[in-house]
Amino acid sequence: MTADEFNDKWKDHLETGHYGMSIEIQGVVEFMDSEFEKEVLVNPAFTFSQIKRKYGMARVYTNSDKDSMWELVIDEILKYLGV
Repeated sequence: MTADEFNDKWKDHLETGHYGMSIEIQGVVEFMDSEFEKEVLVNPAFTFSQIKRKYGMARVYTNSDKDSMWELVIDEILKYLGV
């Protein structure tokens, strides 16, 4: 799945005026897709605005309390891939 496909899949949860996922790394996209699948089950009002890299680190902006955990995992995925 590409970042564009991810954003299209989750467009009903994407906050108006935001671009969503901008990290074009398959492992990151697949991880976040899996996490979003779980999140919407416990938080039907779930929304997100951005998933990106800023200053070499992952940044996740959602209305979930899991943002910092997701950032750590994304950073580990990127580190493992050498990206």
